[in-house]
Amino acid sequence: MPRTDFTKLPADARLWVFGAARALDSAERARLLEAVDGFLDQWKAHGAPLTGARDLREDRFLMVAVDEASVPPSGCSIDAMVRVLIDVEKELGVPLVGHGAVFWRDPDGSVRTADRAEFRRLAEAGGVSADTSVIDTTLTRVDRLRDDWERPARTAWHGRAFFRATPTR
Repeated sequence: MPRTDFTKLPADARLWVFGAARALDSAERARLLEAVDGFLDQWKAHGAPLTGARDLREDRFLMVAVDEASVPPSGCSIDAMVRVLIDVEKELGVPLVGHGAVFWRDPDGSVRTADRAEFRRLAEAGGVSADTSVIDTTLTRVDRLRDDWERPARTAWHGRAFFRATPTR
């Protein structure tokens, strides 16, 4: 059972979150999901099929998860997934795989992104605060999406990295 519905994965399924620098248009979304679905349909670790799923949120956040209880992914199988995403990002011209981006929601509800240096400058200038709603792309378990996906910066790693003088939860 290689690919399954994301909602059917157990809470402890291993998760990877990839954020695009901008929202993808319909053709880009279709191409990304086609490539990911094709990969998940044949995803294996040491010859054994992996039970994986994907979800796309807000036209820019790709979640890929695997049920480790069935067959755990290997380093090579994870590398293969990343290679597929690198190929798609080159094709689309939209970075997906890098981990340097910070995502947050501005007061009008739009998702914004910046590299860490720019986010630090915004924090120092008061453009974002410890109360700013951030999106945590470092989550590694599906159950964390429910409570920790989007929250005030002070309660995420962002609080420690950018708002040290502000108490955390």
